[in-house]
Amino acid sequence: MLKYKKPRTKGKFSFTRYFQKFKEGDKVAVAKELSIPFPYSKRLQGRTGTVLAKKGATYYVEIKDLNKPKRYFIKPIHLKKIEN
Repeated sequence: MLKYKKPRTKGKFSFTRYFQKFKEGDKVAVAKELSIPFPYSKRLQGRTGTVLAKKGATYYVEIKDLNKPKRYFIKPIHLKKIEN
């Protein structure tokens, strides 16, 4: 897992990922963007879940932790769509 970006890319991020849209039921993976603060623990990195709803600028995502489902509000720049 990356802890920092290379000096040339530091502070830069993709507008495409920032403004991406998801629908309810889409499968997503958590892929945190290092340029923007990520308010959750680093063990959430790489986990997969389902989009339940959109609230404001964030998405309500359900991720299973062992057998217990947990729900988080995550900005779209930290999410990556998984194709079925």
